[in-house]
Amino acid sequence: MLTVGQKAPDFTLCDQFGNQVSLSDFLGKKVVVYFYPKDNTPGCTRQACAFAGAYEAFKQKDVVVIGISKDSTASHVKFAEKYNLPFILLSDPEKAAIEPYGAWTEKKLYGKLGFGVVRCTFLIDEQGIVTHVMPKAKPDTNAAEILALL
Repeated sequence: MLTVGQKAPDFTLCDQFGNQVSLSDFLGKKVVVYFYPKDNTPGCTRQACAFAGAYEAFKQKDVVVIGISKDSTASHVKFAEKYNLPFILLSDPEKAAIEPYGAWTEKKLYGKLGFGVVRCTFLIDEQGIVTHVMPKAKPDTNAAEILALL
């Protein structure tokens, strides 16, 4: 997993509308990049809704919020519409960002080992440097914790 002080790896992925979005598009702004396992699951929904609820506060601080999962753009559209999510959701089925950020890891589910996306969050500064890492982000408090850091 990336650590504080590292340069955040650039990526180019499709958002929920099919537009290509690169991390480098936001140089000069702070960016919150959070990785989550799956659209429309209880924890991921709570986390996304918490970011949506705090979105105006992020906008006032000129901070970009980006959520990334392996889900398709079609899944992201439905997820964003269902919960009125105002921020960018990126589709990463090939793990082009998930792996370099260290969000793809071995997990145990119902006693079975497998690989999956771990819920983690990165705060990236205006120069593209990681300033904070939350390796085990909690869905209900993640957005508030990031706001407190700002």
